[in-house]
Amino acid sequence: MQAFLSPGSLLTLAGFVLTVVGSVAYVTDHPNLSLPTIFYGIPIILGGLALKSSELPPARRLTAPAERRDLREGTATKEQIKLLKDVTRWRYGQKAHLESSLETLKLWDEADPPQLETIEEFEANGRYALRLGFRPGAVAPSRWQERLDRLGRFFGPGLQAQLETPSPDRLELSLIQP
Repeated sequence: MQAFLSPGSLLTLAGFVLTVVGSVAYVTDHPNLSLPTIFYGIPIILGGLALKSSELPPARRLTAPAERRDLREGTATKEQIKLLKDVTRWRYGQKAHLESSLETLKLWDEADPPQLETIEEFEANGRYALRLGFRPGAVAPSRWQERLDRLGRFFGPGLQAQLETPSPDRLELSLIQP
């Protein structure tokens, strides 16, 4: 359902509806309706298809938005809120979420980049924390471990990063306030 409600899908659908309405109006000899709907419908379809071809869906949230609201509003840093909003929206023209951040941290592989799949809000030491679930791709977990100190500082001042590898194809990065 989420893929159907993407901006690219909605634009494609709107363009298709306009084009069909314009075509029906043309066939039934209603030029006042057919001309604008066909001329607007076809470019809107093309724009929607262009967006569809380059879209990156949001990371799957493991906690409902309302579930940790009090904790988020009370103790979350502005960097944590910004990160949460950034990875839970549709992105266009990128290979992966946090692409530029991972490139800066030297945790990027052009052929098989790490993919952010999930994000979870949780409580650690009575404070708000985030857990990012990655499929590491071609970047070895040891490389992530080498940059662990920098990871926390990179995503916000005062944040500490913890790394867990529940399986070889899964990596969990937790960003916790001390």
